[in-house]
Amino acid sequence: MKNKILIGIFLIIILIANISFASYSTVTMSVVEEPVCTIKIGDSSKFEKKLISKDLANKEVTLQLQVTNEEIADKPTGEIMLVLDDSDSMNDPMNENNGISDSNSKTRKDVIFEAAKSLISKLLEGNDQLKIGIVRFSAKGVYDYGNIDDASIVSALTNNATDLNASISSIEAAGPLTNLHSGLLLASQQFTEEDNNKYMIVLTDGVPNIAIDSYNPFYSNDVINKTKQQLQSIGNQGIKLFTMLTGITNENSPATGTNKTFLQIITEVFGTSENPTTGSFYYVSDADAEKTIKEDIYNELIPIEKSFRDITVVDYFPEEIIKNFDFAYVSNANIGEISAKVDEKTNSITWTIPELESGETATVQYKLKLKENFDESIIDKILDTNKKVDIEYTDLNDKTTEKTSDVTPKLLLEEPPVELPKAGTYTLIGFSVIAATLFIYSVIRLAIIHKKMN
Repeated sequence: MKNKILIGIFLIIILIANISFASYSTVTMSVVEEPVCTIKIGDSSKFEKKLISKDLANKEVTLQLQVTNEEIADKPTGEIMLVLDDSDSMNDPMNENNGISDSNSKTRKDVIFEAAKSLISKLLEGNDQLKIGIVRFSAKGVYDYGNIDDASIVSALTNNATDLNASISSIEAAGPLTNLHSGLLLASQQFTEEDNNKYMIVLTDGVPNIAIDSYNPFYSNDVINKTKQQLQSIGNQGIKLFTMLTGITNENSPATGTNKTFLQIITEVFGTSENPTTGSFYYVSDADAEKTIKEDIYNELIPIEKSFRDITVVDYFPEEIIKNFDFAYVSNANIGEISAKVDEKTNSITWTIPELESGETATVQYKLKLKENFDESIIDKILDTNKKVDIEYTDLNDKTTEKTSDVTPKLLLEEPPVELPKAGTYTLIGFSVIAATLFIYSVIRLAIIHKKMN
């Protein structure tokens, strides 16, 4: 008799389980809300958290965290004098292949002057607080040289990039000698007395061989000293100097009229890149000349790089997501470091970015996939994919800011209704309950009768 009772109870349990327990294969997932969590950073930058893809058939969604630095770096203000070497060696082909000239390659004048034009256009674009002037130098003529007239003004200070670039195009490289002293002196005389930033950019392909009132012999100590003293004078006037020297392929050979090598003269006049006579000194190969002008010198001219530092993003997950969904990265952080897995104590991942420069975007992506052994209590309940996100960063003024947001995409799990033949769901359930009740009652009743008979 007891066995019959147990069998009846077991059948009832099976019946109820088939009716009420949810199945991973039949439950459906949908995205009911897809808001983009946006936190403003600085003046025009932002953090975003958003759902970027969904594979509902596999019950998974992919989210992206992204920090974008859209701050515009400040451009220099004040005055720049551009000092260009137009000696005839500027017509030589660029030595771009390990010091071997190629007759089909561009000349130094082509490359250096075009790079100078690009630099001017970039500096003046959207910048009405800067003026640029141009001076050329070499030597006046074959017999008349070694004076201030070895240099001349190509353009006075102006904000018109078109006129400046046209002026550069008009320069002919024909001077037989290199009188850098004259170019430095004339350029330094073109600055106004206005209290503003002042810069000088020198682009040359030769070691100075003459100076004002000093031209015999070439490369003499007098030439070296006068040129060096003029460089130092520019620095002492508060003018930020950038000098690029290229085109030197025989630096260990002695210069004409002296026992010193070209490298020795270069070091005495300009110093070294690590320890320049004044300002910044770039001693580069022809192959690096264009990059030096368009990138290195340009970047040094930018007074303030609007970077964000010590960025920390902490993304928190609700307990229901942690227990019922698997977490996995789709792509690792392209900048900075992020938690390898979710912190079990705080239910969060932490992303640290040491520095994010102007124009940079940091991104990381991860997916949430429903576990097969999920808790059925989350069915028919709106689920936040994330609890909140906290962000902390330090701006260019060394001010640390903290912000937070609880905006998040939302999911919904649903179990479709069971399809039943003819009679509806409630009819079948009612019939099953009545049958089970009658069965249990009959078993118990028979047990009582049997006991009385005994």
